[in-house]
Amino acid sequence: MAESAAQPVPPALPVTFRPTRTRAVLLSVGLAMFATITAIAFLLENLSPGERISFVFTAVLLTSVLVLLSRPKVTADEAGVTVVNLTTTRRLEWAQILRVNLRPGDPWVFLDLSDGTSLPVLGIQPGIAKERAIGDARALRALAESRGTGENDH
Repeated sequence: MAESAAQPVPPALPVTFRPTRTRAVLLSVGLAMFATITAIAFLLENLSPGERISFVFTAVLLTSVLVLLSRPKVTADEAGVTVVNLTTTRRLEWAQILRVNLRPGDPWVFLDLSDGTSLPVLGIQPGIAKERAIGDARALRALAESRGTGENDH
């Protein structure tokens, strides 16, 4: 009962949640790593063209992994939520979301769904920016409670 008085006002839609600091670090490290490995490939005089290509290929591969890790986000609009994780994208209607969970120690938000499953939402993670992740989780929870069919007392 007292909880509902402290609930945040849902943000205006559409809204996108993503771990911005984590993303910036991953993309910066990826760019620096790519540039460094590529520079080394061309500065080493004893490398054959095939070896240079393998250096650049390795740099592309490692940078691609970091780009993939920076991909997660959650976009909420009037119709529902789109959850983009590392390799998957899933579209949910508001009615499918029963609860938004971010418990102490959780690596990211989990959505309890109407089909009885739980969906990890890597786009809201308390890694580098814990307070922002908590605020984003509360905002998504407020949206789900105001637009979905989930009950607050679960």
